[in-house]
Amino acid sequence: MPTLYHCLSARSFRPLWTLEELGLPYTLHVLPFPPRVLARDYLQINALGTVPAFIDGPLCMTESVAICQYLVDRHAATPLAVRPAEPDYGRYLNWLYFGEATLTCPQTLVLRYERLEPAAQRNPQVASDYRRWFLARLRAVEAVVGDGVLCAGRFTLADISVGYALLLAQYLGLSADFPPAVQAYWTGLQQRPSFVRAVAAELAAAAAQGVDTDIAKIFLPRDA
Repeated sequence: MPTLYHCLSARSFRPLWTLEELGLPYTLHVLPFPPRVLARDYLQINALGTVPAFIDGPLCMTESVAICQYLVDRHAATPLAVRPAEPDYGRYLNWLYFGEATLTCPQTLVLRYERLEPAAQRNPQVASDYRRWFLARLRAVEAVVGDGVLCAGRFTLADISVGYALLLAQYLGLSADFPPAVQAYWTGLQQRPSFVRAVAAELAAAAAQGVDTDIAKIFLPRDA
């Protein structure tokens, strides 16, 4: 059975959501954030101390989108994947990586320089600049989600990739500035049964493993 190492609402939520969408069995280990500080034994699994780490037999993967792609590519029957013969294959790949490289990366700078760094080392200008950067790039999402999905006329892994970026934005206080079409898209994603199951799974595993289930605390300034 594959094993996923996860922190509440971290990038590792992407593979967790994918596992739930696929209906695959898995073992979930929820770690306190940041695990490189609060769960030092985890460094033996992932030397960087970041999540996710996904173990499947001898394989260990640490990139959230790559894990998701691995999972859907190993299950050829799933509509989560857009296959090379389909017209939207290129759009699918573009959105798949857009969710991480274009939407999630700027938010990590907001998180770091607004909340995680010690007060004296925070940089409001950097945080403000990358807030605007993120919101500006939502124009691409706004342009295509009128029917509730990004591509191929169905819910795909691309929606999970971009959907996680919207989840992170919500915790960073950015969702109030979502364009109406993006807000409607995000609302629809949260109602998907696999999303609901993934949230329930992470909270249940955290409670069982002695990890604080107050997700909001992760996103508070460290000296708050």
